[in-house]
Amino acid sequence: MLVLLACLPGVLTLLWQHGWGLLFSLFLCAATALASEALLLKLQRLPVLASLNDGSALVSATLLAVALPAYAPWWIPVIATASAIAVGKHLYGGVGKNLFNPAMLGYAVVLLTFPQHMTQWPGAQLLDLATSVQHVFGVSSSEQPDAWVQATILDGLRNNRSLTLDELFASHPGFGHYGGKGGEWVNLAFLLGGLLLLNRKIISWHAPVGLLASLFVISLLCWNGSGSDSNGSPLLHLLSGSTMLAAFFIATEPVSGPRLPQARLLFGIGIGVLIYLIRTWGSYPDGTAFAVLLMNLCVPALERWAGRRQAVSS
Repeated sequence: MLVLLACLPGVLTLLWQHGWGLLFSLFLCAATALASEALLLKLQRLPVLASLNDGSALVSATLLAVALPAYAPWWIPVIATASAIAVGKHLYGGVGKNLFNPAMLGYAVVLLTFPQHMTQWPGAQLLDLATSVQHVFGVSSSEQPDAWVQATILDGLRNNRSLTLDELFASHPGFGHYGGKGGEWVNLAFLLGGLLLLNRKIISWHAPVGLLASLFVISLLCWNGSGSDSNGSPLLHLLSGSTMLAAFFIATEPVSGPRLPQARLLFGIGIGVLIYLIRTWGSYPDGTAFAVLLMNLCVPALERWAGRRQAVSS
């Protein structure tokens, strides 16, 4: 429940930025998560209410809702959340046994299955309630007008071939001062929530610091000023996409991540490097889900290495 409270600044900032679409997504993800969890617990003849009270299903639902496009068709958040709970969590035995981060697994499922729908990101124009209902529950995204749909700044940066960064910032409506317009505030809001979790000792500093430090260093080393072949400044990468959400709320997931401090630090470093590589040279503008899932596979090796180091030092 403290994790949900820490998500609140970022969620409210996204609501201010995207409006009704995110509210619908939150409702659909939460309802699907609770229903899927209850059904699967009942099928396994496990206590339903006691297990639902831990809040883990709602945390996965919230992380998915803020990661998905705000005005995606209603069945996108439903499929993503059902996949997160059923495949990402209960297929491995339920709470405390999942190999992969459930929210990122659910996100990867819909990203790979419905790539066109997952690239329909709203621009600065807010939709009224009636239009929002139409887009989420009625009109397919192929019929959505281009007037309010735009590519993300990370996608614009990755596909840029001729404009300098200054020209790109001036011409693309999604760019703000350092990163994405609005996205800068969203990342700062999730940073605020992450600092709350650190202060309350809900999470350790190792994975967030490893992720943010490695992303900063690799983006600094590969930064080519404002030229047309530039991959963006460190500040752009830190304040764009899902960086702070990934650092404080996704990389710190306690079950699918490492338990030893040194392993957590390496886990975060690996995620930060992979996010940059996928953003810059991969097929997707923001590689958080794939970076986390790939590093989930490395957790046993990281734990063994950190365990040996700990044994030698002691």
